Amino acid sequence: MAVPRKSKARERFQDGDGKKPNARQPEPDSEVQPKPEFVIFDHEISPGQARNLERATGAQVLDRTGVIVEIFHRHAHSREAKVQVEIARLKYVSPRLREAPGSGRQQGPGSGESDLELDRRKIRDRLAELKEQLDDIQRDGDQRRSARRDQLRVALVGYTNAGKSSLMRALTGSEVLVADKLFATLDTTVRALQPEMNPRVLVSDTVGFIKKLPHDLVASFRSTLAEALEASLLLFVVDASDPAYESQLEVSRSVLREIGAETVPSRLLFNKIDRVSEADRAALHAKHADAILLSAMSPADVASLRETIIAFFEAAMVEDQLVLPYAKQGLLSDVYEHTCVLSEDYDATGRIMRVRGLPDAITRLRRTLAVP
Repeated sequence: MAVPRKSKARERFQDGDGKKPNARQPEPDSEVQPKPEFVIFDHEISPGQARNLERATGAQVLDRTGVIVEIFHRHAHSREAKVQVEIARLKYVSPRLREAPGSGRQQGPGSGESDLELDRRKIRDRLAELKEQLDDIQRDGDQRRSARRDQLRVALVGYTNAGKSSLMRALTGSEVLVADKLFATLDTTVRALQPEMNPRVLVSDTVGFIKKLPHDLVASFRSTLAEALEASLLLFVVDASDPAYESQLEVSRSVLREIGAETVPSRLLFNKIDRVSEADRAALHAKHADAILLSAMSPADVASLRETIIAFFEAAMVEDQLVLPYAKQGLLSDVYEHTCVLSEDYDATGRIMRVRGLPDAITRLRRTLAVP
């Protein structure tokens, strides 16, 4: 009877008795080690390589992209994040499908297709459906961002698990998820800086970055990353206690360059400074003299950061005068939302208001308040 031919990968992994070559044979009473369920690679491998490795090891094989996609899948909560992740997941799975043993051709609708061809067609149809849904969601998001275009906007960006959500909670008092794990935040959260000021400042907590982030995920989350592109100020949050902080910072900057956000004004924040020794603090300060060293757990540090944010926007503001006609008094809240009202007076034309705000916001208000 012919012996089934083993793959080259299995031949390299095992000898003819199903044991690793040159491996020391266990003693009769020694405990047999269980076989691994997963084999994980910290880089991308081709579908063919994955199949060969699965045949050789008898375990499920995942590469770096597969692990990241699976983490994203588990942490997606909003409709937008779920759609984005499913698109990336299907693109990852499709080329890795394979024909099941004994499968044949379909009968009836789709007759002539193999099971594999049918599965791939279903994936293509599902991807088309998901992309339509994502386009609708992104249009709604574009409208929301357009409505905030004249507001002061800060975006927290940085490597995953750098403490962005902790800082978001401290700055805004919001109950955003804070967890010591990768990609705890996939949905962009927008909240007002607390205590509120006029005009108010909006803070966005964005999805964390990671080195070699799969391109399909970057593309899927482009609308989420648009919060960074459209912000007035980017705060690069870095985990000061991580020895690899420099490479993580470069990853964050490269992703933002990819979406065209490298020209947005930014400040560098070294978070978790309470976990850093005095000597390492001094080294950080010497190397990054303009950076802000803080801990999101320190109320004093957070208060100081808030003042820094306000000072950044104050420097760009100008004083001007607006006239609110009596026939348009319903727009008063719009003026208070986008400017700081310094004084008010009245004459025959309406309410005379001395305001301080960003030039673009004042220009837009003047057009809105003008009498036809």
